Amino acid sequence: MSARRIFARPARFAAIAPYVWMALFFLVPFGFVLKISLSQTAIAQPPYEPVFDLTAGWAALKAAFAALSIDSFKLLASDDIYVYAYLRSLTVAITATALLLLIGYPIAYGMARLPQRWQAVAMVLVIVPFWTSFLIRIYAWINILQHDGLLNQILLALHLVSQPVVWLSTDIAMYIGIVYSYLPFMILPLYATLAKMEPALEEAASDLGAPRRQVFWLVTFPLSLPGVGAGVLLCFIPIVGEFVIPDLLAGSDSLMIGQTLWLEFFTNKDWPVASSAAIVLLVVLLLPLLLYERLQRRQLEER
Repeated sequence: MSARRIFARPARFAAIAPYVWMALFFLVPFGFVLKISLSQTAIAQPPYEPVFDLTAGWAALKAAFAALSIDSFKLLASDDIYVYAYLRSLTVAITATALLLLIGYPIAYGMARLPQRWQAVAMVLVIVPFWTSFLIRIYAWINILQHDGLLNQILLALHLVSQPVVWLSTDIAMYIGIVYSYLPFMILPLYATLAKMEPALEEAASDLGAPRRQVFWLVTFPLSLPGVGAGVLLCFIPIVGEFVIPDLLAGSDSLMIGQTLWLEFFTNKDWPVASSAAIVLLVVLLLPLLLYERLQRRQLEER
């Protein structure tokens, strides 16, 4: 048997493995959620109907399929609470992602321009927050932002304020927590892109008479767009469905879609509506992914 045949079968299995993974851990769970979203709420276990019973025969399955409806999706479109939750989630995600890009890009740019031996140190300093539990870090911010917390003590000591400022249960506290928690997800892809950039390109633009600002906007930033896109997606997508940070740091009067899903699943026990909200959220989040893929394909075709 030739070497090509020996390695051909493992190579085919390796190529099939990602599709099997997606089918088992995405398509199958998505099918369950889609079925629940088309069901009706019921005071039972599970809390929805109809329930498919494969042992009941084909007639029972046909009756179960006939009982499915899109009433939950109609409720999402007609109820202002859900519409507002989606709009607020998108607004918070766009604003927080813009802040992350404004803060993370200079940090990644500075890291990429450090001497080689210091870049690893800077990378470790960025990753260090991941070594602590996410919840512990958020609770630490609660202590910092509370009425007699560290932040107010510093502001009072510097005579920047005359009395403690209310930080907790505000959107400012929520944005602080989101930016702090997701900043590494923005820095790392930007740093990876900027570190691979050829310095000779910037030097050539400078030699041709371009000022430093023009070199950045015409050479550096366009070449770093793949990193910008990756960082934006890594931050924007999870922020839209964020639950813990808004629940602990923001006010309870303005719910995001993650909190709405929690309330529908665990408080109202309305699994069909919660599943419908989750599917709509998935569809909304697919749009930036498709846009990013199209932009990447266009860049490859231009090259």
